[in-house]
Amino acid sequence: MTDRKEQLASNLAQVEARIAAACASAGREREEVTLIVVTKTYPAGDVRLLAELGVRHVAENKDQDAAPKAAACADLSLNWHFVGQLQTNKARSVASYADVVQSVDRAKLVTALSAGAVRAGRELDCLIQVALDAESGERGERGGVAPDGIEELAAEVAGAPGLRLGGLMTVAPLAGPYAGRQRAAFERLMEFSSSLRVAHPAANMVSAGMSADLEHAVAAGATHVRVGTAVLGVRPGLG
Repeated sequence: MTDRKEQLASNLAQVEARIAAACASAGREREEVTLIVVTKTYPAGDVRLLAELGVRHVAENKDQDAAPKAAACADLSLNWHFVGQLQTNKARSVASYADVVQSVDRAKLVTALSAGAVRAGRELDCLIQVALDAESGERGERGGVAPDGIEELAAEVAGAPGLRLGGLMTVAPLAGPYAGRQRAAFERLMEFSSSLRVAHPAANMVSAGMSADLEHAVAAGATHVRVGTAVLGVRPGLG
C-alpha cells in the first residue's frame, strides 16, 4: 500500500506540474482550475489514498461501481462527480451520493435527478453535457445534447427542485468537425458557456479535458479537468 501511495503521489505531482504549466502559459492562476481524479474501475482504497494526498474531487461513470465506493468513503470530505452516461432508472441512486452530475443531456434525466435529489433532501450541481459532434437535434456518440439544445435544457435544470445549474461539460469528439482538434473544441465550449452565463450568471463551471488533452482545456479556459489514467495508471484489463 505504501508503494501504491508513493506511485499515486508521484503521478499526482506530475499532473499538478502539467496543470500549473498550462495555467502559466495561459496567464491564469493555478487556483482557477480544479483537478477531478477519475477513479472509475479503481478500488475504494485508492480513493482513500488520494484523499490522504489532498485530492478533494473524484469522479465515477457507473452507478453500480460508484454507489458502494461512495458509501465506503462516506467519512471522507470528498466531492463526488458523476461523469458517465446516466440512465433515468439510476438517477435516484446517483442523486443520493453525487455532488455534481456532469452528464445531463435530456429533460427526462433532469426530471429523474430532481425527484431523487428532493427525496434525498440534497441539492445537486448539474452540468449540461454538450455533444460538439452532434448535428442539429441529435445526440453525440458519447452522449450529450446538441449545441442548439443547451438553452432549453439549461432552463429545465434551473427550474427543477433540488438541482442547480452548474455549467457545461464536453468530451473531445472523435468524429465530426472537431475530431483531433481538442483546442478548437474546448474553445467552442467556452463560447457556449459565455452565452449560457448571460441568462444564468452562476453557471460558470466548464468541465473539459482529460489526461491526454488537459493543456488544451486549460488554455481554452476550462475550470475543471477530469484526469484518470495520468494519476491512477492504465485501467485494469487495458494494459
